Amino acid sequence: MKSKLKILLLEDDANLGFILTEHLEMNGFTVQHCTDGVDGSAAFRKMKFSLCLVDVMMPKKDGFTFVKEIRQNDQWVPVIFLTAKSLKEDRIEGLKIGADDYITKPFSMEELLLRITAVLKRTHPAAPFPEKPSQFTIGSMLFDVRKSQLTAGTRKKIQLTTKEADVLAVLCAHQNHLVEREQILNTVWQNDSYYSARSMDVCVSKLRKYLKSDPNVSIVNVHGKGYTLLVDP
Repeated sequence: MKSKLKILLLEDDANLGFILTEHLEMNGFTVQHCTDGVDGSAAFRKMKFSLCLVDVMMPKKDGFTFVKEIRQNDQWVPVIFLTAKSLKEDRIEGLKIGADDYITKPFSMEELLLRITAVLKRTHPAAPFPEKPSQFTIGSMLFDVRKSQLTAGTRKKIQLTTKEADVLAVLCAHQNHLVEREQILNTVWQNDSYYSARSMDVCVSKLRKYLKSDPNVSIVNVHGKGYTLLVDP
């Protein structure tokens, strides 16, 4: 069995850290999440990582200090900074101390995965890169991501639109967990405009109709927050 690539995530926002960890693990990575630079340094000393995702603004030890310290002993581990700052000076500072890339919040999960993959392909060309799941089991139904096709029972096949399939794939990757509206919008539509939000609601409404053949499956609306693909055992 191929070993998974390990990512050290330093993010002090617990909610964002949870979302990032879950999304990266759903895409085949192993993630160690730390909420400050001190814990991050301790984790880095104990384990070998393929890449570090580092928030700049953290308690106890900021991201720049963390990277300066690890660069004293490791010049090669790739680093991507996560930051709410977009100032040119901060980007330059990050690159000067050895960052491989810099992504400004808010960002889509798709963009983050693309940047991670691009950096890892340069630094770990022979590594076994994780592939996105091509199929999901949803109760008694089977969702073929590549074909955008939902199979209910043994014969009935439902052809989904590209957006419907993309939304369902995001919900499936977080089955039985809340997915925030903004995460779906930024992943599928790459923006969170009013028109994209209305389009997303239409897609969810249609998906509910497609999934209703299995009474154990439902898409639950968590008011003001997002959706959960609920699959009862």
